[in-house]
Amino acid sequence: MNHSIEIGTDTTGKAVRVDIQELLATRLLVQGNSGSGKSHLLRRLLEQSAGLVQQIVIDPEGDFVTLAEAYSHVVINAGDYNEREIATMAARIREHRASVILSIDTLEIEAQMSCAAAFLNALFDAPREHWFPALVVIDEAQMFAPSASGDVTDAVRRASLSAMTNLMCRGRKRGLAGAIATQRLAKLAKNVAAEASNFLMGRTFLDIDMARAADLLGMERRQAEQIRDLERGCFLGLGPAIARRPVAIRIGATSTSSRNGSHSLLPLPDAEPEDMQSVLFATLDEAPPRPTFAPEPAPLAAGELMERIAASDADEDDNAAPGNMPPAEREDVPAIDAEAVVVGALRDMLADPDTAFQTESVLYQDFSVRCRMQRLARPPLDLTAFRRRFALAKGGVFDPAEPRWRDLLGAAAALPDDMLAPFVLIARAAIDGEPCPDDDALGRTYGTRSPGRIRRLIDYMERQGAIVVRSDFGGRRSIGIPELGLSTEAE
Repeated sequence: MNHSIEIGTDTTGKAVRVDIQELLATRLLVQGNSGSGKSHLLRRLLEQSAGLVQQIVIDPEGDFVTLAEAYSHVVINAGDYNEREIATMAARIREHRASVILSIDTLEIEAQMSCAAAFLNALFDAPREHWFPALVVIDEAQMFAPSASGDVTDAVRRASLSAMTNLMCRGRKRGLAGAIATQRLAKLAKNVAAEASNFLMGRTFLDIDMARAADLLGMERRQAEQIRDLERGCFLGLGPAIARRPVAIRIGATSTSSRNGSHSLLPLPDAEPEDMQSVLFATLDEAPPRPTFAPEPAPLAAGELMERIAASDADEDDNAAPGNMPPAEREDVPAIDAEAVVVGALRDMLADPDTAFQTESVLYQDFSVRCRMQRLARPPLDLTAFRRRFALAKGGVFDPAEPRWRDLLGAAAALPDDMLAPFVLIARAAIDGEPCPDDDALGRTYGTRSPGRIRRLIDYMERQGAIVVRSDFGGRRSIGIPELGLSTEAE
């Protein structure tokens, strides 16, 4: 059986082939500056080998999700799952030999590294009976195996680097073959890059990167200049799965493309300078509307789907709602307590743990549907009022009219709306004499799973004078609210 694929052509037009069987045993490193064609090369490799080997792609930019349409890969949007669920899915991927694309483009860099580490560790820790051969493709590998510390915490960097090292150093015996791509060799940890035996080196301009690329290709330093002259989509290949001597390769065409496309020059708008000036400076006192983007559809529970179907028919019955009836027809219809409907809708929405991580437009649509299901002709709150009420509800304050919350709301008045929910949660704990909320609880109210964002949030609120953070020698944290003169219990 032929296990080789055509990756491109050499300078004479002869096809250059990659032995996938050999690649699984010897791993691959791709390097090239932004725009050199690395993603195109990886896409060609994935398309040509799709029928030969299981493929697992860690996609930090969302470039490869379009492969699913043509090659039946399963796309996992990492932002929809927690770390435990990601690890569970990774174990099932090994068991069932599914080809998947882990899309992490919606996460921040620290969360991307944590997610990739959990995913790779679960692949690596699969039981022996599930050690099937799999090609693990990772774009932007310098993010997950940095050669030096950066903006992320040391714990996250070490976890990600350890997972990448396991993949490249010890993954072969477990059937895992790493194919990693990086913009700069100098930013990629040496113990990760050194484990690859096959290399595809694209255009790069920095001397340190050219020198490392020349060393890996077995070229003399004076020959490294040709790496700078490579065209886009051209690479120098070397390795047991490619060629025994460096060969110049022009990567072949692909049948799919990135959903982001490429940026090409477009004609400039045809407008007179006076017209353009009037457009730019008109009504500056009014903020321009923010562009809205339709969220990707998420799986719905059967009950929620039935509610939304019912809501679509409610438009036809709006005239029958109490608020739209003629006065003579309202007499027999009991009055509806709009405030009770609002509180009930907020409680029901927050009963779903994933609600806190959804966008405002989706949340407001859900809120509107729930109000209409209670026979309110229109939502009692507009989007601005809903944003504040929902933030208060996430903090545990469902009825802001209660006298006990008056001082709390006064203390929160100076904070931005997006910080209202975590502040209210902390202040309510101080009022009730409860322990300080942990980072997970604050993250749910703030709408993030990133510990780094929570730390920055707490630092910001402390700099604003809204809170005072204390930590004892045992590492327990308590947070005081100066304006209320209260503090949470240590936790």
